Amino acid sequence: MQPPATVDPTRINLQSTIAVNYWCQVLRCSETQLRNAVLAVGPLPADVRTYLDR
Repeated sequence: MQPPATVDPTRINLQSTIAVNYWCQVLRCSETQLRNAVLAVGPLPADVRTYLDR
């Protein structure tokens, strides 16, 4: 899935509704899970994916 033009594919921006919706779809998680993961491991998608997969 290609990110919308306004979404940075290298960092998860929790301030952007479009980005949050995109990453929730890509990572197959809820917004709460996404926010908790970013708070725990930072905004890098690979780190968030690893955190969510544990």
